[in-house]
Amino acid sequence: MIGKTLGLALGLTLSTTASANSRARDAGVTVGILSPGPLNAITDVAGVKVGQVTLIDDKHIHTGVTAVLPHGGNLFQDKVPAGFFVANAFGKFAGSTQVVELGEIETPILLTNTLNVPEAMAAAVEWTLAQPGNEQVRSVNAVVGETNDGFLNDIRGRHVTIADARRAIETAQRGPVAEGNVGAGTGTVAFGFKAGIGTSSRLLPTSLGGWTVGVLVQANFGGVLTIAGVPVGVKLGRYDYKEQVEQKKADGSVVVVIATDAPLSDRNLRRLAERAFAGIARTGSSFSNGSGDYAVAFSTAASVRRTLERRAAASAVEDLPNDRMSPLFQAVAEASEEAVLNALFAAQTVEGDQGRIEALPLDRVLPMLKGR
Repeated sequence: MIGKTLGLALGLTLSTTASANSRARDAGVTVGILSPGPLNAITDVAGVKVGQVTLIDDKHIHTGVTAVLPHGGNLFQDKVPAGFFVANAFGKFAGSTQVVELGEIETPILLTNTLNVPEAMAAAVEWTLAQPGNEQVRSVNAVVGETNDGFLNDIRGRHVTIADARRAIETAQRGPVAEGNVGAGTGTVAFGFKAGIGTSSRLLPTSLGGWTVGVLVQANFGGVLTIAGVPVGVKLGRYDYKEQVEQKKADGSVVVVIATDAPLSDRNLRRLAERAFAGIARTGSSFSNGSGDYAVAFSTAASVRRTLERRAAASAVEDLPNDRMSPLFQAVAEASEEAVLNALFAAQTVEGDQGRIEALPLDRVLPMLKGR
Protein backbone atom coordinates (compact mmCIF):
# COMPACT_ATOMS: atom_id res chain seq x y z
CA MET A 1 0.00 0.00 0.00
CA ILE A 2 2.88 2.38 0.74
CA GLY A 3 4.28 1.74 -2.72
CA LYS A 4 0.92 2.44 -4.31
CA THR A 5 0.55 5.67 -2.39
CA LEU A 6 3.99 6.92 -3.45
CA GLY A 7 3.29 5.84 -6.99
CA LEU A 8 0.02 7.74 -6.96
CA ALA A 9 1.71 11.00 -6.07
CA LEU A 10 4.50 10.47 -8.58
CA GLY A 11 2.13 9.51 -11.38
CA LEU A 12 -0.03 12.58 -10.92
CA THR A 13 2.96 14.88 -10.87
CA LEU A 14 4.45 13.43 -14.03
CA SER A 15 1.17 13.43 -15.92
CA THR A 16 0.32 16.99 -14.97
CA THR A 17 3.69 18.21 -16.21
CA ALA A 18 3.34 16.29 -19.46
CA SER A 19 -0.11 17.68 -20.20
CA ALA A 20 1.04 21.25 -19.58
CA ASN A 21 3.97 21.02 -22.02
CA SER A 22 3.00 18.43 -24.65
CA ARG A 23 -0.20 19.07 -26.54
CA ALA A 24 -0.75 18.73 -30.28
CA ARG A 25 -1.83 22.34 -30.79
CA ASP A 26 1.14 23.66 -28.81
CA ALA A 27 3.39 21.73 -31.17
CA GLY A 28 1.79 23.40 -34.18
CA VAL A 29 -0.71 20.66 -35.07
CA THR A 30 -4.09 22.25 -35.80
CA VAL A 31 -7.12 20.02 -36.17
CA GLY A 32 -10.20 21.24 -38.03
CA ILE A 33 -11.66 24.68 -38.65
CA LEU A 34 -13.28 25.57 -35.32
CA SER A 35 -11.55 27.24 -32.39
CA PRO A 36 -11.00 25.45 -29.07
CA GLY A 37 -12.27 26.84 -25.79
CA PRO A 38 -9.92 28.63 -23.36
CA LEU A 39 -8.63 25.35 -21.84
CA ASN A 40 -9.12 23.19 -24.93
CA ALA A 41 -10.64 20.64 -22.55
CA ILE A 42 -13.95 19.08 -21.59
CA THR A 43 -13.98 21.45 -18.61
CA ASP A 44 -14.58 24.35 -20.99
CA VAL A 45 -18.22 23.26 -20.77
CA ALA A 46 -19.61 25.16 -17.78
CA GLY A 47 -20.04 23.06 -14.65
CA VAL A 48 -18.12 19.98 -15.82
CA LYS A 49 -15.51 18.61 -13.41
CA VAL A 50 -12.80 15.97 -13.87
CA GLY A 51 -11.03 13.95 -11.17
CA GLN A 52 -8.22 11.45 -11.68
CA VAL A 53 -6.45 8.93 -9.49
CA THR A 54 -3.28 7.36 -10.86
CA LEU A 55 -1.79 4.14 -9.47
CA ILE A 56 1.85 3.35 -10.22
CA ASP A 57 3.94 0.88 -8.24
CA ASP A 58 7.27 -0.31 -9.65
CA LYS A 59 6.73 -1.58 -13.19
CA HIS A 60 3.79 -3.88 -12.50
CA ILE A 61 0.99 -1.45 -11.61
CA HIS A 62 0.03 1.21 -14.15
CA THR A 63 -3.67 1.93 -13.90
CA GLY A 64 -6.20 4.29 -12.37
CA VAL A 65 -9.58 5.98 -12.51
CA THR A 66 -10.91 9.06 -14.29
CA ALA A 67 -14.20 10.64 -13.19
CA VAL A 68 -16.28 13.13 -15.17
CA LEU A 69 -19.03 15.00 -13.31
CA PRO A 70 -21.62 16.76 -15.51
CA HIS A 71 -22.22 19.34 -12.78
CA GLY A 72 -21.29 20.00 -9.16
CA GLY A 73 -24.73 19.45 -7.66
CA ASN A 74 -26.73 16.37 -6.76
CA LEU A 75 -26.57 14.41 -10.02
CA PHE A 76 -29.21 11.93 -8.93
CA GLN A 77 -31.77 14.63 -8.19
CA ASP A 78 -30.78 16.86 -11.11
CA LYS A 79 -30.17 14.34 -13.87
CA VAL A 80 -28.76 15.38 -17.24
CA PRO A 81 -30.08 14.21 -20.61
CA ALA A 82 -27.67 11.84 -22.30
CA GLY A 83 -27.12 9.76 -25.41
CA PHE A 84 -25.03 6.64 -25.92
CA PHE A 85 -23.52 5.10 -29.05
CA VAL A 86 -21.54 1.94 -29.76
CA ALA A 87 -19.19 1.66 -32.74
CA ASN A 88 -17.98 -1.83 -31.73
CA ALA A 89 -19.19 -3.58 -28.60
CA PHE A 90 -16.24 -5.76 -27.52
CA GLY A 91 -16.17 -4.34 -24.01
CA LYS A 92 -18.06 -3.49 -20.86
CA PHE A 93 -19.91 -0.21 -20.41
CA ALA A 94 -21.86 -0.45 -17.18
CA GLY A 95 -25.15 1.43 -16.99
CA SER A 96 -25.42 1.92 -20.74
CA THR A 97 -28.74 0.12 -21.18
CA GLN A 98 -30.52 2.46 -18.77
CA VAL A 99 -28.92 5.48 -20.44
CA VAL A 100 -30.27 4.22 -23.77
CA GLU A 101 -33.69 3.47 -22.32
CA LEU A 102 -34.26 6.64 -20.28
CA GLY A 103 -31.90 9.06 -22.02
CA GLU A 104 -30.34 10.42 -18.83
CA ILE A 105 -27.36 10.15 -16.47
CA GLU A 106 -27.66 10.30 -12.68
CA THR A 107 -24.10 9.58 -11.47
CA PRO A 108 -20.55 10.62 -12.31
CA ILE A 109 -19.14 8.90 -15.39
CA LEU A 110 -16.16 6.76 -14.37
CA LEU A 111 -13.45 5.25 -16.57
CA THR A 112 -11.04 2.55 -15.41
CA ASN A 113 -9.54 -0.78 -16.52
CA THR A 114 -11.54 -3.81 -17.63
CA LEU A 115 -11.34 -5.85 -14.43
CA ASN A 116 -11.98 -2.97 -12.02
CA VAL A 117 -15.38 -1.95 -13.37
CA PRO A 118 -17.11 -3.41 -10.26
CA GLU A 119 -15.06 -1.23 -7.90
CA ALA A 120 -15.82 1.88 -9.94
CA MET A 121 -19.52 1.03 -9.95
CA ALA A 122 -19.50 0.53 -6.19
CA ALA A 123 -17.80 3.88 -5.72
CA ALA A 124 -20.39 5.68 -7.86
CA VAL A 125 -23.21 4.02 -5.93
CA GLU A 126 -21.67 4.76 -2.52
CA TRP A 127 -20.98 8.39 -3.42
CA THR A 128 -24.50 8.88 -4.77
CA LEU A 129 -26.20 7.34 -1.73
CA ALA A 130 -24.12 9.58 0.54
CA GLN A 131 -25.27 12.84 -1.09
CA PRO A 132 -27.66 14.98 0.99
CA GLY A 133 -31.17 14.53 -0.33
CA ASN A 134 -30.64 10.93 -1.44
CA GLU A 135 -31.55 9.30 1.88
CA GLN A 136 -34.51 7.45 0.33
CA VAL A 137 -32.80 6.36 -2.90
CA ARG A 138 -33.15 2.63 -3.58
CA SER A 139 -31.72 2.32 -7.09
CA VAL A 140 -28.65 3.93 -8.70
CA ASN A 141 -27.52 3.51 -12.30
CA ALA A 142 -23.72 3.75 -12.12
CA VAL A 143 -22.11 4.65 -15.45
CA VAL A 144 -18.65 3.12 -15.93
CA GLY A 145 -16.58 2.64 -19.08
CA GLU A 146 -13.35 0.68 -19.46
CA THR A 147 -10.44 -0.30 -21.64
CA ASN A 148 -7.94 -3.11 -21.09
CA ASP A 149 -4.54 -1.96 -19.81
CA GLY A 150 -3.29 -5.53 -19.28
CA PHE A 151 0.02 -5.16 -21.12
CA LEU A 152 1.50 -2.40 -18.97
CA ASN A 153 -0.59 -3.14 -15.88
CA ASP A 154 -0.95 -6.25 -13.73
CA ILE A 155 -4.64 -6.22 -14.53
CA ARG A 156 -5.37 -9.54 -12.82
CA GLY A 157 -4.23 -7.98 -9.55
CA ARG A 158 -7.31 -5.69 -9.70
CA HIS A 159 -5.45 -2.91 -7.92
CA VAL A 160 -8.09 -0.17 -8.19
CA THR A 161 -10.12 -0.04 -4.98
CA ILE A 162 -13.52 1.46 -4.25
CA ALA A 163 -11.70 4.12 -2.22
CA ASP A 164 -9.53 4.99 -5.24
CA ALA A 165 -12.57 5.44 -7.43
CA ARG A 166 -14.37 7.52 -4.81
CA ARG A 167 -11.30 9.73 -4.49
CA ALA A 168 -11.45 10.41 -8.24
CA ILE A 169 -15.04 11.60 -7.81
CA GLU A 170 -14.42 13.58 -4.65
CA THR A 171 -11.37 15.40 -6.01
CA ALA A 172 -12.97 16.33 -9.35
CA GLN A 173 -12.54 19.98 -10.22
CA ARG A 174 -12.83 22.57 -12.95
CA GLY A 175 -9.80 23.82 -14.83
CA PRO A 176 -7.03 22.14 -16.84
CA VAL A 177 -7.17 18.36 -17.23
CA ALA A 178 -4.03 16.23 -16.95
CA GLU A 179 -3.39 14.06 -20.01
CA GLY A 180 -1.31 11.07 -21.04
CA ASN A 181 -0.17 8.68 -18.29
CA VAL A 182 -2.83 9.64 -15.79
CA GLY A 183 -6.03 8.21 -14.34
CA ALA A 184 -7.71 5.59 -16.49
CA GLY A 185 -5.07 6.21 -19.17
CA THR A 186 -2.05 5.32 -17.04
CA GLY A 187 -1.59 1.94 -18.72
CA THR A 188 -3.21 2.42 -22.12
CA VAL A 189 -1.64 2.11 -25.57
CA ALA A 190 -2.75 3.44 -28.97
CA PHE A 191 -1.27 2.62 -32.39
CA GLY A 192 1.57 0.79 -30.63
CA PHE A 193 2.63 3.90 -28.69
CA LYS A 194 1.94 4.98 -25.12
CA ALA A 195 -1.34 6.86 -25.02
CA GLY A 196 -3.75 7.62 -22.18
CA ILE A 197 -6.25 10.33 -21.32
CA GLY A 198 -6.73 13.17 -23.78
CA THR A 199 -9.15 16.07 -23.97
CA SER A 200 -10.15 18.89 -26.30
CA SER A 201 -13.00 21.31 -26.94
CA ARG A 202 -14.59 23.45 -29.62
CA LEU A 203 -16.43 26.76 -29.27
CA LEU A 204 -18.97 27.51 -31.98
CA PRO A 205 -19.12 31.10 -33.24
CA THR A 206 -22.13 33.13 -32.14
CA SER A 207 -23.69 32.84 -35.59
CA LEU A 208 -23.80 29.06 -35.12
CA GLY A 209 -25.18 29.20 -31.59
CA GLY A 210 -22.09 29.93 -29.49
CA TRP A 211 -22.27 26.49 -27.88
CA THR A 212 -19.27 24.62 -26.45
CA VAL A 213 -18.50 20.95 -27.06
CA GLY A 214 -15.91 19.24 -24.87
CA VAL A 215 -14.46 15.74 -25.24
CA LEU A 216 -12.40 13.45 -23.02
CA VAL A 217 -11.03 10.16 -24.36
CA GLN A 218 -9.47 7.05 -22.87
CA ALA A 219 -7.32 6.06 -25.86
CA ASN A 220 -6.32 2.40 -26.08
CA PHE A 221 -6.85 1.27 -29.66
CA GLY A 222 -5.05 0.23 -32.83
CA GLY A 223 -4.96 1.07 -36.51
CA VAL A 224 -2.75 3.17 -38.76
CA LEU A 225 -1.85 6.38 -36.94
CA THR A 226 -2.81 9.46 -38.95
CA ILE A 227 -2.15 13.01 -37.74
CA ALA A 228 -3.80 15.90 -39.58
CA GLY A 229 -4.13 13.68 -42.64
CA VAL A 230 -0.48 12.55 -42.62
CA PRO A 231 0.03 8.73 -42.45
CA VAL A 232 2.46 8.95 -39.56
CA GLY A 233 2.16 5.27 -38.67
CA VAL A 234 3.20 4.24 -42.17
CA LYS A 235 6.11 6.68 -42.20
CA LEU A 236 7.30 5.36 -38.84
CA GLY A 237 6.93 1.79 -40.06
CA ARG A 238 4.60 0.87 -37.21
CA TYR A 239 1.02 0.06 -38.01
CA ASP A 240 -1.42 -2.81 -37.74
CA TYR A 241 -1.25 -5.68 -40.23
CA LYS A 242 2.34 -4.91 -41.22
CA GLU A 243 4.23 -8.20 -40.94
CA GLN A 244 1.42 -9.56 -38.81
CA VAL A 245 3.52 -12.09 -36.92
CA GLU A 246 5.74 -9.36 -35.47
CA GLN A 247 3.28 -6.53 -35.02
CA LYS A 248 0.71 -5.90 -32.34
CA LYS A 249 -2.81 -6.86 -33.43
CA ALA A 250 -5.34 -4.13 -34.19
CA ASP A 251 -7.61 -4.81 -31.24
CA GLY A 252 -8.03 -2.20 -28.52
CA SER A 253 -10.63 0.19 -27.21
CA VAL A 254 -11.61 3.82 -26.90
CA VAL A 255 -14.14 5.52 -24.65
CA VAL A 256 -15.30 9.01 -25.58
CA VAL A 257 -17.07 11.24 -23.05
CA ILE A 258 -18.76 14.29 -24.59
CA ALA A 259 -20.17 17.33 -22.82
CA THR A 260 -22.02 20.28 -24.31
CA ASP A 261 -23.94 23.28 -23.06
CA ALA A 262 -26.23 23.14 -26.08
CA PRO A 263 -29.83 22.33 -25.06
CA LEU A 264 -30.15 18.94 -26.70
CA SER A 265 -32.63 16.11 -26.35
CA ASP A 266 -31.32 12.65 -25.53
CA ARG A 267 -32.03 11.69 -29.16
CA ASN A 268 -29.76 14.41 -30.52
CA LEU A 269 -27.17 13.63 -27.84
CA ARG A 270 -27.06 10.09 -29.21
CA ARG A 271 -26.50 11.56 -32.67
CA LEU A 272 -23.72 13.74 -31.25
CA ALA A 273 -22.08 10.69 -29.65
CA GLU A 274 -22.21 8.88 -32.98
CA ARG A 275 -20.34 11.67 -34.77
CA ALA A 276 -17.45 11.47 -32.30
CA PHE A 277 -16.29 8.42 -34.20
CA ALA A 278 -15.72 10.49 -37.32
CA GLY A 279 -12.89 12.10 -35.35
CA ILE A 280 -11.62 8.77 -33.99
CA ALA A 281 -11.57 7.37 -37.53
CA ARG A 282 -9.45 10.31 -38.72
CA THR A 283 -6.72 9.28 -36.28
CA GLY A 284 -6.48 5.93 -38.06
CA SER A 285 -8.82 3.56 -36.22
CA SER A 286 -10.73 0.92 -38.17
CA PHE A 287 -12.80 -0.18 -35.13
CA SER A 288 -11.53 -3.74 -35.18
CA ASN A 289 -13.34 -6.87 -34.03
CA GLY A 290 -11.78 -6.91 -30.57
CA SER A 291 -12.17 -3.20 -29.89
CA GLY A 292 -14.64 -1.72 -27.41
CA ASP A 293 -15.55 1.64 -28.92
CA TYR A 294 -18.11 3.63 -26.94
CA ALA A 295 -19.27 7.24 -26.72
CA VAL A 296 -21.56 8.88 -24.18
CA ALA A 297 -22.75 12.47 -24.51
CA PHE A 298 -24.62 14.72 -22.09
CA SER A 299 -25.93 18.27 -21.96
CA THR A 300 -25.32 20.61 -19.05
CA ALA A 301 -27.91 23.16 -20.17
CA ALA A 302 -30.16 24.11 -17.26
CA SER A 303 -33.12 24.33 -19.63
CA VAL A 304 -33.02 20.58 -20.34
CA ARG A 305 -31.85 19.30 -16.97
CA ARG A 306 -34.21 16.72 -15.53
CA THR A 307 -34.82 18.12 -12.10
CA LEU A 308 -37.09 16.55 -9.50
CA GLU A 309 -39.80 19.10 -10.30
CA ARG A 310 -39.66 18.43 -14.05
CA ARG A 311 -39.81 14.67 -13.49
CA ALA A 312 -42.93 15.00 -11.37
CA ALA A 313 -45.19 16.32 -14.11
CA ALA A 314 -45.33 17.21 -17.79
CA SER A 315 -43.18 20.23 -18.54
CA ALA A 316 -41.84 22.18 -21.47
CA VAL A 317 -38.09 22.05 -22.16
CA GLU A 318 -35.87 23.81 -24.67
CA ASP A 319 -34.77 21.58 -27.55
CA LEU A 320 -32.32 22.59 -30.27
CA PRO A 321 -33.86 21.48 -33.59
CA ASN A 322 -32.30 18.95 -35.94
CA ASP A 323 -31.44 21.60 -38.53
CA ARG A 324 -29.02 23.25 -36.08
CA MET A 325 -27.08 20.10 -35.21
CA SER A 326 -24.53 20.07 -38.04
CA PRO A 327 -22.11 22.59 -36.46
CA LEU A 328 -22.15 20.52 -33.26
CA PHE A 329 -21.36 17.41 -35.31
CA GLN A 330 -18.35 19.22 -36.80
CA ALA A 331 -17.27 20.31 -33.32
CA VAL A 332 -17.42 16.86 -31.75
CA ALA A 333 -15.55 15.23 -34.62
CA GLU A 334 -12.74 17.80 -34.39
CA ALA A 335 -12.52 17.65 -30.59
CA SER A 336 -12.49 13.84 -30.55
CA GLU A 337 -9.66 13.72 -33.08
CA GLU A 338 -7.58 16.28 -31.20
CA ALA A 339 -8.24 14.62 -27.83
CA VAL A 340 -6.64 11.40 -29.11
CA LEU A 341 -3.63 13.32 -30.41
CA ASN A 342 -3.29 15.10 -27.06
CA ALA A 343 -3.27 11.74 -25.29
CA LEU A 344 -0.43 10.57 -27.53
CA PHE A 345 1.57 13.81 -27.37
CA ALA A 346 1.37 13.99 -23.56
CA ALA A 347 2.12 10.33 -22.85
CA GLN A 348 5.51 9.13 -21.66
CA THR A 349 7.39 5.87 -22.21
CA VAL A 350 6.47 3.15 -19.70
CA GLU A 351 8.28 -0.03 -18.67
CA GLY A 352 5.28 -2.08 -17.64
CA ASP A 353 4.17 -5.45 -16.40
CA GLN A 354 4.74 -7.33 -19.65
CA GLY A 355 7.11 -5.03 -21.50
CA ARG A 356 8.00 -1.54 -22.62
CA ILE A 357 5.82 0.85 -24.62
CA GLU A 358 7.55 3.88 -26.11
CA ALA A 359 6.10 7.35 -26.28
CA LEU A 360 5.33 8.78 -29.69
CA PRO A 361 8.69 10.02 -31.07
CA LEU A 362 7.76 13.65 -31.55
CA ASP A 363 11.24 14.52 -32.77
CA ARG A 364 10.54 12.32 -35.80
CA VAL A 365 6.82 12.99 -36.12
CA LEU A 366 6.74 16.79 -36.11
CA PRO A 367 9.02 17.19 -39.17
CA MET A 368 6.60 14.90 -41.05
CA LEU A 369 3.77 17.35 -40.40
CA LYS A 370 5.49 20.47 -41.69
CA GLY A 371 3.98 21.80 -44.88
CA ARG A 372 1.16 19.28 -44.79
